[in-house]
Amino acid sequence: MGKNSVAIIGRSRLAEELFRLSREKGLDAALHPDAGGLAAPVSLAVETYAADEEEKKAIVKKLDAVLPSGAVLLSSCLASPTTRLASWTGRPERVVGFATFYPIQGKKVIELGAGLRTEEGAIREAEKFFQALGKETARVKDGAGLIFPRILSLIINEAARSLDEGVAEAEAIDVAMRLGVNYPMGPLRWADQIGLDEVLAVLEGLQRETGEDRYRPAPLLKKMVLAGWLGEQSGRGFYEYDGR
Repeated sequence: MGKNSVAIIGRSRLAEELFRLSREKGLDAALHPDAGGLAAPVSLAVETYAADEEEKKAIVKKLDAVLPSGAVLLSSCLASPTTRLASWTGRPERVVGFATFYPIQGKKVIELGAGLRTEEGAIREAEKFFQALGKETARVKDGAGLIFPRILSLIINEAARSLDEGVAEAEAIDVAMRLGVNYPMGPLRWADQIGLDEVLAVLEGLQRETGEDRYRPAPLLKKMVLAGWLGEQSGRGFYEYDGR
């Protein structure tokens, strides 16, 4: 990739991690908190916002307006399928969706979802970007959350329901899943690491996309996000964290 060719957009820990990894791998990347101030030339923009859909729509539309015509727009599709994201732009053929949760340092595979109008060249450029970061890529069917974030969010949602219904305390739920299923960590602790707002975004996106009640977020999860208890990043989620 050429000089100043990668623009990473967002204020999230994921955006910061992608920027750090890009620089470590020798890419001349720039981190932008929002869609303003992009310096040309940019051949690929990575947009990481995942929560409120109207805010994301505004970011995507602004990027579409300021990016060069040949630039690829790689956008987080945790809460919306790529085809929906691309419909907000004037160049849907250059939009590629990706879905992952923070952190990505130890993850070997990043999932990519092409929209109905995404061109092959655009998804190849997205693959090259993640491969340059040392990641394998997998093309999967377009949809909110793709595979790993979707399934993990459903597991976290059931754990939150179990906690809310008094089945067990948070630590007991996590121990049961960590030791009983050999998960790397319990689902509630995992949710705190990811950010409860991003888990909620996946669930709400799936419910909006499919209309199926099985994706309905647990009331406790929604209340915690409204309260600002987002996990590690805020100092409190299903657990409390010092130094925040």
